[in-house]
Amino acid sequence: MKEGIMTFRTSGLAWLGTVSATLFLLGACGTTGMGGGELSRKGKADEPVLFSWKSTDGGISGAMVATLPNATYQGRFFQITQQTREQVVSPLWNGWAVGWSDWPYWGWGPGESYEWTQFSTRYTGKVLANLQTGSGQRMRCRFHLARPLLGMSGGGEGECQLQGSGVVHARF
Repeated sequence: MKEGIMTFRTSGLAWLGTVSATLFLLGACGTTGMGGGELSRKGKADEPVLFSWKSTDGGISGAMVATLPNATYQGRFFQITQQTREQVVSPLWNGWAVGWSDWPYWGWGPGESYEWTQFSTRYTGKVLANLQTGSGQRMRCRFHLARPLLGMSGGGEGECQLQGSGVVHARF
């Protein structure tokens, strides 16, 4: 009888260890982080911005919040890799020109066509976000990852453009 109890305890401990390891691994897939920056607008003093993000896939995609002095923007972010599919990132273009071709950063001018394969190859290792307020004001962000293999948790820097006027210089 004692042998049966011992076997049960050993099995119970093994099961508990397996459950603990599984919970640890599931938790490891979720990442969060914070960053900061400055909002610059012509004729005004710089203002602080706080960024926070949460991901369930190791920082490849997730939710982002940018808190400015007068507004909170939130939305999705995506890391661009050569494996990223165009359909996955299509929410990035909502409210903006497809591919953000109107933002000089991309290196093409008016009249040039947007081609996803070239875009995803050229911008691998970058993170893009399209955020908005509850009233519909938009902000688009592009970040350069310091260590792309680590996703957002590897750190980086970049900038965001507010619809209308204003640029946020960010670090995370």
